[in-house]
Amino acid sequence: MVVRSSQDKSASGADSDSIDWNTDDELEIQEDTAVSSSSTLTTRGMEAIVSNGEASSSAGVSHSKLVKHFVGMGFPEKLVSKAIAENGEGDTDSILNTLLTYSTLEDSPPQQLCVNSDPISSDYDENLLDDLSDMDGWSENETEDNTSSLSEEHKMLLSLESTGSLSEKEKMLLSLANMGYTLEESSIAMKRCGPEASIVELTDFICAAQLSREEDIYLPDDDLKPRCNGISKIKKRKFFEICKKKNDPDTETIRLPNPMIGFGVPSLQPENINRSLPESAIGPPFFYYENVALAPKGVWDTISRFLYDVEPEFVDSKYFCATARKRGYVHNLPVQNRFPLVPLPPLTIQQAFPLSRKWWPSWDSREKLNCIQTAIGSAKLTERIRNALEQYDGDPSPSVQKFILDECRKWNLVWVGRNKVAPLEPDEVEMLLGFPKNHTRGGGISRTDRYKSLGNSFQVDTVAYHLSVLKDMFPSGINMLSLFSGIGGAEVALHRLGIKLKNVVSVEKSKVNRDIVRSWWEQTNQTGNLIDFDDVQDLNGDRLEEVISYIGGFDLVVGGSPCNNLAGSNRVSRDGLEGKESSLFYDYFRILDLVKSIMGRQV
Repeated sequence: MVVRSSQDKSASGADSDSIDWNTDDELEIQEDTAVSSSSTLTTRGMEAIVSNGEASSSAGVSHSKLVKHFVGMGFPEKLVSKAIAENGEGDTDSILNTLLTYSTLEDSPPQQLCVNSDPISSDYDENLLDDLSDMDGWSENETEDNTSSLSEEHKMLLSLESTGSLSEKEKMLLSLANMGYTLEESSIAMKRCGPEASIVELTDFICAAQLSREEDIYLPDDDLKPRCNGISKIKKRKFFEICKKKNDPDTETIRLPNPMIGFGVPSLQPENINRSLPESAIGPPFFYYENVALAPKGVWDTISRFLYDVEPEFVDSKYFCATARKRGYVHNLPVQNRFPLVPLPPLTIQQAFPLSRKWWPSWDSREKLNCIQTAIGSAKLTERIRNALEQYDGDPSPSVQKFILDECRKWNLVWVGRNKVAPLEPDEVEMLLGFPKNHTRGGGISRTDRYKSLGNSFQVDTVAYHLSVLKDMFPSGINMLSLFSGIGGAEVALHRLGIKLKNVVSVEKSKVNRDIVRSWWEQTNQTGNLIDFDDVQDLNGDRLEEVISYIGGFDLVVGGSPCNNLAGSNRVSRDGLEGKESSLFYDYFRILDLVKSIMGRQV
C-alpha cells in the first residue's frame, strides 16, 4: 500500500483547469470542475450566464424516467402515475405540486394545513460555510404560490428556452428551477454530482443538503434555502419528511457546534465549560489529534471512541486569522488558562492585505477568505474575470457580480488592480497560516509543492492556542512525537510559544516536507534533537522502545492523519476511515497506545 502523510495529499498544478480536490475542508465551496475548460462566461447585452459549451439536445424525459424520478424521491408509484396523468409529462412543477398535495392530505390531519411555521426556516447564528453566507436565500416573507419572484437568471433561461439555444447544463438547471429549487443550489448540486448525474441524483443531493443544513451540519445555510416557487410550506414540510425517511441515520452522531469555537477562542468564550476526561485518556503523554471537521457521518464517533472516548473540540480558524479552516481536535490537554500568540494576526482580508483596499469593489463584501487549498485558480480564470469586468464602465450586472464572487470565494482570489484579481502567493499563504515568511521557499521546492504542503498544514495560531497550556508545565522543554508532521505546524507553534524543543521525533512520508522541517530547524537554531522517520507504518513497538529509552519518554504526541477519504468533495473515494489514506488514523492510535503502554511499564 502506498502511504501518504496528511501533508502529501494529491493536488494539481497551479494552472490546472481540472482539480482533484483530495484535500481538506471538505465542503467549503469545493466543486469538482469549478474552472473546467468547458465552462465559459458568455454575455448577452448587459447580462451574463455560465454555460458549459456543450451542444444542446432536444431529447425529452421519457415516461418511465419521469416515474422513476419521482419514485426515487420517495413517492408511491401509483400516486406518481396518477399525478402524471393529471398534469401531463411536460410539467414537472405541477406534478411535484400535486404529489406533495396528495401526500400531505393522506398523512396529515386537516388542521395541519393551516400551519404557518416552517421547520426548515430556522435562522442560524452563523453558517458552517460562512464564505457563502451572503448568497441569496429563501425568505420567510415569500408567499406560498409566488411565481412572480423569479430570479433574473431563471427568467433568462426561460427566454432562451423559447429560442432553442439552451445547452444541456442550462436545460437541467431550468428543469430544477421549474421544480422550485434555486439556481444556486441546483448549480452546486450539478457541480458536486458531476455532468452525468440524473435529475433523480440531483434532487436527492439537494434534499440531503437541506436536511443536513436543518441539522446544522455539513452544508451552507443561506445558499441552499429553497425558494420553492409554487410549492406551499406545508408541502415543503411533507417533502422533507419523505426525504428524511430515506436519509435518517440509524444512530446519533457527534454534532458540529455553531459557532465552531470549541472550548473557547480568544474573542469568544462559552458560558460554561464542562469537560471531564475518561480515566484511560489521562496522560502521560498528552496527545493532540487533528482532522477535517466536515467528515462523513460517524467518522468523529469512531475517532473519539478509539482515542479513549475523548470529546472532539471543533474550531474554525477564522477566529484566529483571516481565513476559514474548520477542524476537529481530540486531545487530553487542559482547556483552562489558554493564551494566544502575539502579536495577534490580522483577522480580516483587508487587514492582511491593506494594499487591496484601493481596488476592492463595494459589491465584494468578503471579510474572510475561504479555507486554504492545495491548488490555486488558473490564469485563464483571472483573465476571464478581467474581460467580463472591462465591458462595464461602472459596477457590473448582478449576474456578472455573482459569477465573479463565486469564483473569488472558491479560489481565494484577491483584488490587485482595476478589474484584476489574482490568487494568493505562497508567502501570503504562509502568513495567513501562521508560518514564518519563506518557510516553504527555496531548496529546490517548486511553487506547486509549496501550495500543496501549505494547503494541508495546521493553522499555527489555532494549534498554538491549544498547546499554550504546556508552557508552564514544561519550563525546561518538551519531548514530542510528531506523526504526519507535514511542514512542522506543531513544531512552529511550540517554538513561537517559547517552549523549548528538547527532542522531536518527526514521522513524515513526504521528502519535500521533511526537508522543509529540517531547514526550519536549522534556521531557527534549535539546540535539541530532530529525529526523522518516513513512514508511520514502520514505527513499531521495538523502535518506539528504543527511542523512548534514548530520550526518556514523550510529553506530547501530535498528529493529523490524511483526510483524502474524508473531504466532502471527494466523490471518488470518500470512504471515511476505511479509505486507503485516511485509514492511517488507526496507525496514530496504534502508536499512541504503544507509547502509553511502554511509558506505563517504565514508571
